[in-house]
Amino acid sequence: MKCALTGHRDLPAKIDVNRLYDMLEAAISEGYDTFYCGMARGFDLIALDCLVSLARKYPLKLIACIPYVGQERSYDEKMKEMYHRLLEWCDEQVVFFPSYCNGCYHARDRYMVENASLVIAYCTRDKGGTAYTLRYAKKLGREIRIAEF
Repeated sequence: MKCALTGHRDLPAKIDVNRLYDMLEAAISEGYDTFYCGMARGFDLIALDCLVSLARKYPLKLIACIPYVGQERSYDEKMKEMYHRLLEWCDEQVVFFPSYCNGCYHARDRYMVENASLVIAYCTRDKGGTAYTLRYAKKLGREIRIAEF
Protein backbone atom coordinates (compact mmCIF):
# COMPACT_ATOMS: atom_id res chain seq x y z
CA MET A 1 0.00 0.00 0.00
CA LYS A 2 1.14 3.53 -0.73
CA CYS A 3 1.39 6.67 1.40
CA ALA A 4 2.10 10.31 0.51
CA LEU A 5 3.83 12.72 2.89
CA THR A 6 3.13 16.44 2.97
CA GLY A 7 3.70 19.19 5.49
CA HIS A 8 4.85 22.67 6.27
CA ARG A 9 8.38 23.78 5.62
CA ASP A 10 8.48 25.76 8.87
CA LEU A 11 8.19 23.58 11.95
CA PRO A 12 7.91 24.39 15.64
CA ALA A 13 11.21 25.00 17.42
CA LYS A 14 10.78 21.79 19.39
CA ILE A 15 9.36 18.79 17.60
CA ASP A 16 9.01 15.25 18.84
CA VAL A 17 10.44 13.26 15.96
CA ASN A 18 9.75 10.06 17.89
CA ARG A 19 5.99 10.65 17.56
CA LEU A 20 6.36 10.95 13.79
CA TYR A 21 8.57 7.84 13.69
CA ASP A 22 5.93 5.91 15.63
CA MET A 23 3.17 7.18 13.32
CA LEU A 24 5.10 6.04 10.26
CA GLU A 25 5.93 2.69 11.83
CA ALA A 26 2.24 2.18 12.63
CA ALA A 27 1.41 2.77 8.94
CA ILE A 28 4.09 0.25 7.97
CA SER A 29 2.60 -2.30 10.38
CA GLU A 30 -0.74 -1.81 8.58
CA GLY A 31 0.87 -2.76 5.27
CA TYR A 32 2.07 0.56 3.86
CA ASP A 33 5.39 -0.09 2.17
CA THR A 34 5.71 2.64 -0.47
CA PHE A 35 6.14 6.28 0.51
CA TYR A 36 6.07 9.38 -1.71
CA CYS A 37 8.03 12.36 -0.41
CA GLY A 38 7.94 15.87 -1.90
CA MET A 39 11.52 16.57 -0.73
CA ALA A 40 10.71 20.03 0.68
CA ARG A 41 12.66 21.26 3.68
CA GLY A 42 10.85 20.85 6.97
CA PHE A 43 8.29 18.10 7.41
CA ASP A 44 9.04 16.25 4.15
CA LEU A 45 12.72 15.74 4.87
CA ILE A 46 12.18 14.94 8.55
CA ALA A 47 9.57 12.31 7.64
CA LEU A 48 11.88 10.85 5.00
CA ASP A 49 14.71 10.73 7.54
CA CYS A 50 12.45 8.67 9.82
CA LEU A 51 11.60 6.38 6.91
CA VAL A 52 15.27 5.86 6.08
CA SER A 53 15.75 4.63 9.65
CA LEU A 54 12.69 2.42 9.32
CA ALA A 55 13.98 1.05 6.00
CA ARG A 56 16.76 -0.61 7.98
CA LYS A 57 14.07 -2.71 9.71
CA TYR A 58 11.39 -3.07 7.01
CA PRO A 59 11.37 -3.55 3.22
CA LEU A 60 10.22 -0.11 2.04
CA LYS A 61 10.13 1.69 -1.27
CA LEU A 62 10.95 5.38 -0.97
CA ILE A 63 10.06 7.67 -3.86
CA ALA A 64 11.41 11.21 -4.09
CA CYS A 65 8.93 13.47 -5.88
CA ILE A 66 10.93 16.47 -7.04
CA PRO A 67 8.91 19.37 -8.47
CA TYR A 68 11.84 20.71 -10.54
CA VAL A 69 15.56 20.19 -11.03
CA GLY A 70 17.43 22.21 -8.43
CA GLN A 71 14.62 22.35 -5.87
CA GLU A 72 17.21 22.28 -3.09
CA ARG A 73 19.30 25.23 -4.35
CA SER A 74 17.64 27.69 -1.96
CA TYR A 75 18.07 25.43 1.09
CA ASP A 76 20.69 26.31 3.68
CA GLU A 77 23.80 24.12 3.69
CA LYS A 78 22.53 21.82 6.44
CA MET A 79 19.26 21.17 4.57
CA LYS A 80 21.08 20.68 1.25
CA GLU A 81 23.29 18.07 2.88
CA MET A 82 20.26 16.32 4.37
CA TYR A 83 18.41 16.48 1.02
CA HIS A 84 21.27 14.82 -0.87
CA ARG A 85 21.92 12.23 1.85
CA LEU A 86 18.25 11.20 1.90
CA LEU A 87 17.96 11.25 -1.88
CA GLU A 88 20.59 8.51 -2.02
CA TRP A 89 18.25 6.27 0.00
CA CYS A 90 15.34 6.75 -2.38
CA ASP A 91 14.56 3.86 -4.69
CA GLU A 92 13.12 6.14 -7.33
CA GLN A 93 13.15 9.81 -8.28
CA VAL A 94 10.26 11.40 -10.13
CA VAL A 95 11.22 14.85 -11.45
CA PHE A 96 8.33 16.88 -12.83
CA PHE A 97 9.96 19.86 -14.58
CA PRO A 98 13.50 20.76 -15.75
CA SER A 99 13.30 24.12 -13.95
CA TYR A 100 10.95 26.04 -11.69
CA CYS A 101 7.62 26.97 -13.26
CA ASN A 102 4.27 28.12 -11.98
CA GLY A 103 2.29 25.12 -10.75
CA CYS A 104 5.23 22.72 -10.39
CA TYR A 105 4.56 22.13 -6.68
CA HIS A 106 0.86 21.48 -7.29
CA ALA A 107 1.72 18.98 -10.05
CA ARG A 108 3.99 17.13 -7.61
CA ASP A 109 1.37 17.19 -4.85
CA ARG A 110 -1.42 15.92 -7.11
CA TYR A 111 0.80 13.08 -8.35
CA MET A 112 1.60 11.95 -4.82
CA VAL A 113 -2.05 12.02 -3.72
CA GLU A 114 -3.28 10.28 -6.89
CA ASN A 115 -0.82 7.43 -6.33
CA ALA A 116 -1.44 6.91 -2.60
CA SER A 117 -4.35 5.72 -0.50
CA LEU A 118 -3.06 7.38 2.69
CA VAL A 119 -1.73 10.90 3.23
CA ILE A 120 0.28 11.66 6.36
CA ALA A 121 0.55 15.39 6.87
CA TYR A 122 1.64 18.11 9.24
CA CYS A 123 -0.80 20.96 8.67
CA THR A 124 -1.67 23.83 11.00
CA ARG A 125 -3.05 26.35 8.47
CA ASP A 126 -5.96 26.45 6.03
CA LYS A 127 -3.87 28.13 3.32
CA GLY A 128 -0.75 27.12 1.41
CA GLY A 129 0.50 24.05 -0.38
CA THR A 130 -0.10 21.56 2.39
CA ALA A 131 -3.71 22.68 2.86
CA TYR A 132 -4.19 22.50 -0.94
CA THR A 133 -2.82 18.96 -0.96
CA LEU A 134 -5.11 17.87 1.88
CA ARG A 135 -8.18 19.35 0.17
CA TYR A 136 -7.25 17.42 -2.97
CA ALA A 137 -6.74 14.22 -0.96
CA LYS A 138 -10.13 14.68 0.69
CA LYS A 139 -11.74 15.27 -2.72
CA LEU A 140 -10.27 11.96 -3.94
CA GLY A 141 -11.39 10.14 -0.80
CA ARG A 142 -7.92 9.43 0.54
CA GLU A 143 -7.40 8.64 4.20
CA ILE A 144 -5.68 11.53 5.95
CA ARG A 145 -3.70 11.36 9.18
CA ILE A 146 -2.41 14.53 10.79
CA ALA A 147 0.95 14.39 12.54
CA GLU A 148 1.24 16.39 15.73
CA PHE A 149 4.42 17.58 17.36
